[in-house]
Amino acid sequence: MSSFKACIFDLDGVITDTAHYHYLAWQRLASSVGVVFDQADNDQLKGVGRMESLEYILAKSDRVFSPAEKAVLAHHKNEDYKNLIREISPANILPGIREGFDWLKAERWKIGLASASRNAPQVIRSLGIADVFDYTADAGAIPNGKPAPDIFLDVARAFGLKGDECIGVEDAAAGVAAIKAAGMTAIGIGDASLLKEADIILPQTDFLLENGLKMLAA
Repeated sequence: MSSFKACIFDLDGVITDTAHYHYLAWQRLASSVGVVFDQADNDQLKGVGRMESLEYILAKSDRVFSPAEKAVLAHHKNEDYKNLIREISPANILPGIREGFDWLKAERWKIGLASASRNAPQVIRSLGIADVFDYTADAGAIPNGKPAPDIFLDVARAFGLKGDECIGVEDAAAGVAAIKAAGMTAIGIGDASLLKEADIILPQTDFLLENGLKMLAA
């Protein structure tokens, strides 16, 4: 019998792909302060929180921004992003994820969400899966962002579980590092060269159930 009792998911790039909307919003913000922001820059922000992402972009500028200016920029970016994601629907759930949820429910595992996005509750409501999660971490209340383990440990605590009783699913190197730092088993989705710390690496979400969850539970 499996020792695992919970599966904790990242959101962007794992359950749905809102990365493109983040990219557009960050690109427009960068342009507004005279900074070039391309796909390579965007890749650096995978799994990174909003203010840390903003600091990365502003570091490319010669200007010095006050805390108040940074707060305004972060707010504008977030409003832009929220407008972009209004079109998200259940059709935007990535392949294989529903099947994974169904299996986890049937096995009576807890399902948690550990997204760095403060908009995660809005996104899962739009996807029609808010009721799937037994607990959703509040990114705004987590002291340290990924790769610190705080957000995954927060979910485990809510379930009354230890790290080694949980599996984490991530698509970003910072997220996988956070899972491992929390003492959990990591499933990485995406580029194997970037997710080397993961215990299992899958090229895409289609393989999550058969080649990830079931293999670890066996």
